[in-house]
Amino acid sequence: MSADTDVAALRREGRIVVVGASLAGLRAAETLREQGFTGSLTVIGDEPYEPYDRPPLSKQVLLGRAQAEDTQLPRRRDVDATWRLGVAAERLDRNAKQVRLANGGTVGYDRLLIATGTRARPWFHPEQADLDGVFVLRTRDDSARLNRRLTGGPARVLVIGAGFTGCEVASACRELGVDVTVAERGPAPLVGALGGVIGAVADRMQRRNGVDLRCGVSVTALEGDESGRLSRAYLSDGTAIDVQVAVVSLGALRNTEWLAGSGVAAGPRGIACDAGCRVFDVNGIVTDDIYAAGDVARSPHPLFDYQFLSLEHWGNAVEQAEIAAHNMICAGPERRPHLWLPMFWSTQFSTNIKSVGIPSMGDQMVITQGTLAEERFVAVYGYRGRVIAAASFDSARWLGFYEEQIAAAAPFPPDYRLVDRRTSTLPVIDPDFPDPHLPTHAPTVKLTGHSPSERRVNFVPSHA
Repeated sequence: MSADTDVAALRREGRIVVVGASLAGLRAAETLREQGFTGSLTVIGDEPYEPYDRPPLSKQVLLGRAQAEDTQLPRRRDVDATWRLGVAAERLDRNAKQVRLANGGTVGYDRLLIATGTRARPWFHPEQADLDGVFVLRTRDDSARLNRRLTGGPARVLVIGAGFTGCEVASACRELGVDVTVAERGPAPLVGALGGVIGAVADRMQRRNGVDLRCGVSVTALEGDESGRLSRAYLSDGTAIDVQVAVVSLGALRNTEWLAGSGVAAGPRGIACDAGCRVFDVNGIVTDDIYAAGDVARSPHPLFDYQFLSLEHWGNAVEQAEIAAHNMICAGPERRPHLWLPMFWSTQFSTNIKSVGIPSMGDQMVITQGTLAEERFVAVYGYRGRVIAAASFDSARWLGFYEEQIAAAAPFPPDYRLVDRRTSTLPVIDPDFPDPHLPTHAPTVKLTGHSPSERRVNFVPSHA
């Protein structure tokens, strides 16, 4: 039987299983049906809900402007799927081509898509994590519970970690009129994502809005009263603060434990796959029947030195899921690469923050629009003589331009005659990332094409 015949049979009567009732899982299921897959489709999810949108959970839902149950993702079309919700995948048997569920059931597949995403990293001490008043923020239930506690008027909230989610929680607290302390072991908020120069802007913004920001310190312990309610937090500088709510915002853990022993290349950093979303086995050999998409996937990106990237971005989950679904039911020559440019956005203290590319790779930076002092600007990051990323505070209209610059491997610093500036000279500065981890070699490439079906890589001469 030819490969084309196999693909035709798969599209007509194959069995596809999606593990992860997530944004990526839903968009993949929709794409499969849109592209003519008429076989059986099963979606497995550990939560009892159909796929919902996560960005509103730390914004509108936390502020009470939307209900958690209103975040269900709209359907682009009917997916005609069997939904196995409220039951987690427990084990993958590649030889039998089966997913074993936590309730003892099994689901067989011809093609498998893993879109299990991430979960919030819990507080390191389980007994302290179980205190009444200690929260994480990842699921819609997390957001609903935290909203109820915040609107109950706690005297003080402690946010542990000043990444994007932690900063959004702090912003919501101040908007609700709740006193909040933010403890960050780094020198400034957002320093790991955007660097110390922009972190200093975030620092000023938080303090001006009444946040008790404490940088360079860690929370060493959480203490409860006799009834098991959180009452105090101890910091590494020897101080203690009375708090009624603590929000642990220490990043995410990728949901890969269920794949242990399966022979799939999965671990704490995610599931390794190629640019076509096909998963590698532990020997580094690509599989042809298992795919990954969304936060849990790690794939190489040519614009960023072919590093394996795990991207916790809404847009990445959508496009990667669509690419994976397309490739699952196509012959080899028709498969597409996933070459999406990382993008992220956040709203904090009435400020819109957006980025494109990977700022943390930058070893140089220029402010090309606005000024840091005004807290309204665009920062462009360079790496080895080319534009690698851009970040904006209330200046998002420029990011489309810099997205094109990144994709085209444009030289750094940018050609200032192409952009609107008040002055003709721009100093190149160190973005001040803590403990930078930069690659030692850098093939220079640019992306061509505008749609996933056209997008390809071309090598170009280095600007360095």
